[in-house]
Amino acid sequence: MVRMTASPGRRVLLAAPRGYCAGVDRAVIAVEKALEQYGAPIYVRHEIVHNKYVVQTLEKKGAIFVERTEEVPPGNIVMFSAHGVAPTVHEEAKQGRLATIDATCPLVTKVHKEAVRFANEDFDILLIGHEGHEEVIGTSGEAPDHIQLVDGPGDVAEVEVRDPSKVVWLSQTTLSVDETMETVDALKEKFPQLISPPSDDICYATQNRQLAVKQMGAEADLVIVVGSRNSSNSKRLVEVAKLAGAREAYLVDFADEIDEAWLEGVTTVGVTSGASVPEVLVEQVLEWLAGRGFEDVEIVKAAEESITFSLPKELRRDLREEAATLLAERTSES
Repeated sequence: MVRMTASPGRRVLLAAPRGYCAGVDRAVIAVEKALEQYGAPIYVRHEIVHNKYVVQTLEKKGAIFVERTEEVPPGNIVMFSAHGVAPTVHEEAKQGRLATIDATCPLVTKVHKEAVRFANEDFDILLIGHEGHEEVIGTSGEAPDHIQLVDGPGDVAEVEVRDPSKVVWLSQTTLSVDETMETVDALKEKFPQLISPPSDDICYATQNRQLAVKQMGAEADLVIVVGSRNSSNSKRLVEVAKLAGAREAYLVDFADEIDEAWLEGVTTVGVTSGASVPEVLVEQVLEWLAGRGFEDVEIVKAAEESITFSLPKELRRDLREEAATLLAERTSES
């Protein structure tokens, strides 16, 4: 393999902030703490966060990821992922005699509570998000009779409501800010009395990472986004980079997925990572680029982040004993 020599003309723009947000950090630590406190296995309903490396690492430590609550044997512990779940899933766990840990991101929980409140006030709720995404499924489940999904501006023409004076929009937290507001503008044109949520639903981390990419996208010939293909916020970063002026942008899980052909004619590479990506994967990308002449790294700082979330309260209980009690109750009933 021919290595490019270091050149003062080649540089890397490294986005800040990038990588783990507070909600992801909380969820990953929750799995690790549960394994430490209660021992393996700890079942996790759906991927705890959308990142291949994180999931594989936790599996090696004893986490078992399942797609349906029914896959968890009675008398075990199941954790709900950072994306949140519908109330029916909590009921499934109860019926299955499972001890639960809720690792839903507090910002997603906020959207759930907003959905319940507006449904109780008999509003039609227009949920802006991507069909099939776990977060959308969970939020919709809070008030299925009041919520309808709006998957982008193209869906607006088909939206019908009972009372145009009682309509509110909510959104999936990991969307592109620009894409969401484009949809909101189209909805407001159709429903002038549309109410906005009390605070922006798009999470601070999503906004900050997109802002950093916008700032470096105009200068970067190429932007590499580290993240998994099932990560909504990571995919949005690729889109934002292109819209900001980057000639090309690609999503990779690992450094060895980068194609050297992407560097042809490139002098400035932007690097960032999605909100569920550990920093070690970014470091590997930087090492890969340095080995090809891109040794100079400049930080593009868009915001400071200091938010942290406390761990799920369930980690303060003896869940193994709780799970054993639930299993014993099931046995005595049968």
